[in-house]
Amino acid sequence: MANSLYLYGIFPTPGPQNLELEGLDKQPVHVYKIDGFVFLYSEAQQERYLASRKNLLGHERVLEQAMEQGYRTLLPLQFGLTINNWEAVRQQLTVPKEDDLRQLFAKLDGKREVGIKVFWEPDRELKMLMQENDALREKRDRLEGKSLSMDQVVQIGQAIEQAMGDRKQSIIEVFQTRLNPLAIETIENDLLTESMIYNAAYLIAWEAESQFNQHVEALDRQFENCLQIRYNNFTAPFNFAQLD
Repeated sequence: MANSLYLYGIFPTPGPQNLELEGLDKQPVHVYKIDGFVFLYSEAQQERYLASRKNLLGHERVLEQAMEQGYRTLLPLQFGLTINNWEAVRQQLTVPKEDDLRQLFAKLDGKREVGIKVFWEPDRELKMLMQENDALREKRDRLEGKSLSMDQVVQIGQAIEQAMGDRKQSIIEVFQTRLNPLAIETIENDLLTESMIYNAAYLIAWEAESQFNQHVEALDRQFENCLQIRYNNFTAPFNFAQLD
């Protein structure tokens, strides 16, 4: 694996000074300047890095520790990126994508990414739905104990599914109404589990995090004992550093 390097992220010049970080495989992290960009890298010890939890967290930890030391304008690179020489970086990235990279740096200057994941308990929500929705509960009760046709089964199932969907959407809209106006940009990501109902990333001004956090805490109080809210207030801006 001689000369193989693992890349973490890119900074604008002059980039980090005197960083002392430990990267993947416990390798020291270095910086390399090329074409007006500064790359964060370490010596690769594997031909291919598996996307294990340990490796993913190690990749993110290097970026976050660099940001914590004051180097906040950072373009995180995709996990698992290794190179054999810096000329390949010039040919494939810094030269053809120079303008795009600089536009991303301008976009991220003074900004940070925060994230929200919202979870509910489907069985509990269904029970609450039936308690609160008189029409749906009566419709279900009228069918209890009867031999139902397939059409009747499908009909009641669709009605419950629609009502649960409406219930979920009403919760999502509360979060959107409260948090989206605080963000410069918002990205809604895929749901990762059956119990997750909302997964969003927000690009906000760096100094606005405390205000954003207050709104998250207010939402937590509003939905106390009903929802689980996971708030990540510090992460590299993976969602907002995408090259076209």
